[in-house]
Amino acid sequence: MTYSTTDSDILARTIFGEGRGELHKFGIASLIAIANVIVNRKNKNFAGTIADVCLAPYQFSCWNKNDPNYGKIKDAPPKDSIFRVCSEVAENVLAGRWPDLTDGCDHYHEKTVKPFWAAYREPKRIFGSHCFYELRRTK
Repeated sequence: MTYSTTDSDILARTIFGEGRGELHKFGIASLIAIANVIVNRKNKNFAGTIADVCLAPYQFSCWNKNDPNYGKIKDAPPKDSIFRVCSEVAENVLAGRWPDLTDGCDHYHEKTVKPFWAAYREPKRIFGSHCFYELRRTK
């Protein structure tokens, strides 16, 4: 499957906004897992494009206009070393060169919060400071 440059850019910005602090603490796997969730949502028909998945209201907090990360992702400098890694992750995950480390997960949250949808559920995977879940199975 081919993806647009918009999809790749929005995915990289979402990874940057959601997980840029993970890279130095936990490594690249945390960033790949965030990308995996977004691609899994696309493949499970949460939305029509990768960009639509990322920009869906209240799905990825970094895109909420009142979130402190919003300005950082909108103005992410292309030469920023972490943003470059996020762009590389987006490109490789979209191209299918890197595996789905989450094994089909389509939701995640930071360990310090427990959203309502995670109540009474155990994470399927944990990468860095994020817990990953599969709430919708592929048919």
